[in-house]
Amino acid sequence: MNTAMNWAAFSSAEPDLARTVETRFGAFTHHVLATLRKDGSPRTTGLEVRFLHGELWLGMMPDSLKALDLRRDPRFALQANPGEGQSLGGGDVRIAGRAIEVEDADTKGAYMTEVEPPEPFHLFRTELTEVVRTYVEDDTYLVVQVWKPGEPMRTLKRT
Repeated sequence: MNTAMNWAAFSSAEPDLARTVETRFGAFTHHVLATLRKDGSPRTTGLEVRFLHGELWLGMMPDSLKALDLRRDPRFALQANPGEGQSLGGGDVRIAGRAIEVEDADTKGAYMTEVEPPEPFHLFRTELTEVVRTYVEDDTYLVVQVWKPGEPMRTLKRT
């Protein structure tokens, strides 16, 4: 069983990892989104994200290339801003999944009330297919936590 989950379902399944991921994304405003161009090659761009009402939201300017990419192919990868230096407080966190554009006026209206984005805008909710956290433990081990829907979280340690 490997189906996508929204943020609320992931948070329920792995609350500690979800808190760590939200904290890492909350530490900075801008993050890196990877989408797929028409020819299948990757495109990376900056992006602000929001965790609201059990969803991870991606908001974008109208007709931005990343929005057009997601309309064509909803697969994405999102990496939290690593910040300054090399400490990566809380580790390096990445989320992969599918982005579904929200057309519903009530949902967009509720988002607009809380976030107050410049209008017009594209709004996507996400379905997660993978969450990964990589960090150093005790200055000795590289630890990688990998979560996928329907599977227990795997933790790998290397020296």
